[in-house]
Amino acid sequence: MVGMSEESQTADVVTLRQTPDAIELRHLRAFIAVAEELNFGRAAGRLYLSQPALSRQIRALERLVGCDLLRRSTHRVELTLAGEALLDRAKVLLADLDAALAATRSVGGELIGRVNRLWAPLIEEILQGTAELGRMRAAYERMLAQAVMPDELTVLPLTAGGVPALQVSGDGETVPGVLHLHGGGLVLGSAYGYRALAGAVADSVGSGVLLPDYRLAPEHPFPAAIDDARNAYLWLLDQGVPPSELIVSGDSGGGGLALSLMVQLRELGIPLPAGVVMLCPGLDFAGLLDGSSPLLDESNGEMLAKVSRWYIGDHPADDPLISPLGADLHGLPPMLIQAGTGDPIAHDARLLAARAEEYGVEVTMELYPVDTHIFQLFWSFLPEARQALAKVGEFAARVRGDGVRRTADA
Repeated sequence: MVGMSEESQTADVVTLRQTPDAIELRHLRAFIAVAEELNFGRAAGRLYLSQPALSRQIRALERLVGCDLLRRSTHRVELTLAGEALLDRAKVLLADLDAALAATRSVGGELIGRVNRLWAPLIEEILQGTAELGRMRAAYERMLAQAVMPDELTVLPLTAGGVPALQVSGDGETVPGVLHLHGGGLVLGSAYGYRALAGAVADSVGSGVLLPDYRLAPEHPFPAAIDDARNAYLWLLDQGVPPSELIVSGDSGGGGLALSLMVQLRELGIPLPAGVVMLCPGLDFAGLLDGSSPLLDESNGEMLAKVSRWYIGDHPADDPLISPLGADLHGLPPMLIQAGTGDPIAHDARLLAARAEEYGVEVTMELYPVDTHIFQLFWSFLPEARQALAKVGEFAARVRGDGVRRTADA
């Protein structure tokens, strides 16, 4: 908790008898960036945030402190006297904290250790090899529940083309411009569990996110998930969202589902979105069943093969809508593919990037020095995750032709 002693209080200082518990370090970092840049656009870029997200953090800090820290006008941003009093002290506080954390991380590798601790209960369930689906789903949801939701985003339930879904956005009213398909190998996960990652994507892109609760295997094997994804996509088009303004994204198995959706939309003659984003995508069910996937060298390879059979059912594993890594990729929209260097599933991402280039698809492949799967989930404390999500926003702006993120100026 941030505070100051009685001895440090003078006439030109913001006096806080007790610092509100809700003040967080990100509030202070946001304030310092704006105070130094005196420009919300430059400060947002420096922090890898959208301008609306940055504005929300500043407003939250001002509410908690109880006074205005900045004066905003159409053409300029200025510090108030209260803001000047807070700035120097906040900079010293954060500098000391950063130095302490840097020393700690260099010794203990705390960030990746924290990630591994979050994954551990699910991995333990998988390694048992008993395929107790209910326990795995519960462990996954508990892990997802620890993810942090960005400030002041609205989560609303709705039905999109007959598919239960959540809309995650800043205003709760504008039709979403992003369709995100959650991960979990198409047998785990939920829209509710993924609302935090969807919120981080919404912040980065500057647009609401539609998060369909597509049906899961083994209760609903292929093609249930892709049918639901397609119906949610068509619903967005029916709401008047131009395809040129739409982004389809997905993580892990949802990343593979996003690619399968692109192939199906192309074959059906349905307009394709402006771009597709795949975060640590899982793309090769066929390889898990025919023994060619490098994931089978992992200790959980047998379990992954079993999960693949749950999803595939009686269909051929090499169907391009099931294993899109082997699909014809011609004519697909620009792709952004992200993976961690230590993630075994990064093999799929690298192969997809190479194949997309062969088919003439515009592709951006980004590898981040992290040793975990779906590292973007941990955006609230993992710097690489924040950087990756910032790149998602930049990609979306570019392929939609925005030039810059569609956000209001300071």
